[in-house]
Amino acid sequence: MKIISWNVNWIRAVAKKWFKDFVMEEKPDILCIQETKAFEDQFLKDVWELDWYEYIWHVWERAGYAGTAIFYKKGFWVVDKKSHFWDVEHFHHDWRVTEMEFSYLGNGDNKNIVLLNFYTPNGGARADWREMLTYKLEFYDKMIDYANKLVEAGKNVIMTWDFNVCHTEIDIARPDANQNSIWFLPVERDKVSELLDNWYIDTFRYLYPDKLDTYSWWSYRAWARPRNVGWRIDYFMVNEDFIDKVKDMVYMTDVMWSDHCPIMLELK
Repeated sequence: MKIISWNVNWIRAVAKKWFKDFVMEEKPDILCIQETKAFEDQFLKDVWELDWYEYIWHVWERAGYAGTAIFYKKGFWVVDKKSHFWDVEHFHHDWRVTEMEFSYLGNGDNKNIVLLNFYTPNGGARADWREMLTYKLEFYDKMIDYANKLVEAGKNVIMTWDFNVCHTEIDIARPDANQNSIWFLPVERDKVSELLDNWYIDTFRYLYPDKLDTYSWWSYRAWARPRNVGWRIDYFMVNEDFIDKVKDMVYMTDVMWSDHCPIMLELK
């Protein structure tokens, strides 16, 4: 089973750059998208409709900003799905979360899986100069609490997102130069550690604990991507009891068209 996650940084722009060809070639069972930056009717009118997929589109009222979506193959074993979270503060603001619960025959323990597709706040000041780091840290708190409640209810949890944080120094090309930068602040990195302390596992670091020079985001400036001056800020994490079902986790760095590359989780 293959799950791909990608911050496309505007789905309508990426769709003009062979995005459909990419999906047809990879044929993911599930495709998670962050930063759609489009209304649903814009997507259907100006992009395309994937005939062999159904989708969960965020409920959204703000054009050109944030947004998430999940596509899944028709006939998939979906138990429940959410596109809005009015009961969870922070999740419905800018429509940063979509969720689906499904059964998986490869699971073995008869637990349903809840897939959470997050787009985490950047943490820097907005255009109106509102401070967003506090909001970002609170988002992590809400996220951890929500995931914990799902696990306590007997679910397995897969979380994927643009986390907007590099956890350790091997996750960033220039750690010394970015000690005081958003996405690498100690207070942000501590939130990743807190998540891991709550019995969740960073699948990539579990499989490749010492692998260097693997990133998921590159600035458009100064030829950062050709020089691989990047940041690993996109993740797949799972609850501890589910890690033995993970076969591989890959950063698809050869795929362009966004400042992020897609990431892929393969389940046994």
